[in-house]
Amino acid sequence: MMDLRPIRDVTFDVITIFPEFFASILDYGLLKRASAGGQASIRIHDLRDFTEDRHRTVDDRPFGGGPGMVLKPEPLFRAVEAIGKTGPGVLERPLPVILLSPQGRLLNQRIAEELAGESRLVLICGRYEGVDERVATGLATDEISIGDYVLAGGELAAAVVMEAVTRLLPGVLGNEESPRQDSFSEPAGKDDGLGARGLLDCPHYTRPPEFRGMSVPEVLLSGDHGAIRRWRRRQAIARTWQRRRDLLQQATLDAEDVKFIDELRRASATSNTED
Repeated sequence: MMDLRPIRDVTFDVITIFPEFFASILDYGLLKRASAGGQASIRIHDLRDFTEDRHRTVDDRPFGGGPGMVLKPEPLFRAVEAIGKTGPGVLERPLPVILLSPQGRLLNQRIAEELAGESRLVLICGRYEGVDERVATGLATDEISIGDYVLAGGELAAAVVMEAVTRLLPGVLGNEESPRQDSFSEPAGKDDGLGARGLLDCPHYTRPPEFRGMSVPEVLLSGDHGAIRRWRRRQAIARTWQRRRDLLQQATLDAEDVKFIDELRRASATSNTED
């Protein structure tokens, strides 16, 4: 089983042309808690501070023509070199430099767990039509996308990456088991009754037991922990079957799980025939 706990706390260095964007994000919720607790250090760097002209120019028109503007390579290289405290061209040590880009790896829980093992992460927020390709090939060590859609810039994506990683750090969440029970977490054998790792999460309920004609399933009120574990497991499998069937190919399933999936498949085939 993959250990979700990182070997050390994480420092995020975020490079952006809109540093004010992060003010409210860092003042509330999980990122504020992690910063206050010392599990994460988040430093925001204004890309314009690394320009050398009086207009603080960070972008220019693309060679070959076309719409929009492209972020220039010089300020981005200077920013990363300054963060690494080195001279031009050579970093003090290899830093993970992540370019937030629609062309990058699609962020998932496995990648979040991978990043949570790093002590330091540099996040470059793209803008406009993108960044000069020499940033992607000569500076970034990775490119990450948060989805198959286009945003105005990488700031929202950087915030998503930071939260996905930070919530995995020890002491950030109230319950240390919470990250292990999340949807999309790495499968780790048979479910322990709190969820179904590698699958979508099961439904959760709290008080009151009845609300506007909607009741909590009786099994959850029964006190029968074995029955509750079975119900949660089946609910997680059924929800994954209905919404993200692709996840079942990687989940750890036993014979009982496979039998239940066959039942779902037959029920689905019957329903389609009747329709």
